[in-house]
Amino acid sequence: MFIRIILVIAMAVLNFTLITPVFSANYTADEQISISVYEAINPAIVAIEAQLDDGVSAGTGCIVTSDGLILTGSHVVEGGVDIDVKTSGGQLYKAKVVSKMGKNNDLALLKIQPKQPLKTIKFGDSENIKVGQKVLAIGNPFGFAGTLTQGIISRIDYAKNKIQTDAAINPGCSGGPLLNTSGEVIGINQSIYNPDNNISNIGIGFAIPINDAKKFIQVAKITKK
Repeated sequence: MFIRIILVIAMAVLNFTLITPVFSANYTADEQISISVYEAINPAIVAIEAQLDDGVSAGTGCIVTSDGLILTGSHVVEGGVDIDVKTSGGQLYKAKVVSKMGKNNDLALLKIQPKQPLKTIKFGDSENIKVGQKVLAIGNPFGFAGTLTQGIISRIDYAKNKIQTDAAINPGCSGGPLLNTSGEVIGINQSIYNPDNNISNIGIGFAIPINDAKKFIQVAKITKK
């Protein structure tokens, strides 16, 4: 009788083990930060395609308000006669340009009419950034939407008011966010140092400080009113 009870218990334990999935997320603390930032912010990032007279300009945008205001680079949409915006969920919208800045500042605001409220980015403070600080970038390089890269702030160019980073930034990433590890946008990716026409990624990219973008958005909203 005792042996039979032991067998019954053993079989029950075996069956429980077989039908109960075991979840083991073996992520380091650093990996978990990157994963958490990406999962929180990527829904607020869009891919942009502007139809030009001589081709297509592709870039990235950051959703600023839940009703469809999008921040991007002005060179992404410069000369665009028809602008398409695709969300991370695959929804496609037509966009119109609300406001643009000049080449040096290279910022633009677009507006779409979403069917439901959208996820938005979180603004950081570019005044407090430091060289050596870890950063993440999300973009649409060569059409690969929702691509995450990471690196550090390599240099702060105070004269030109640019953030230099070694996080991989490629064609199609313009207008996308440069993020800190709290998931706050500290810069808008603008350009890369490209002496060999994309033969190699030499790890020198530039972003516009987000404090400049916040001022631009505020002025644009005031002007619109």
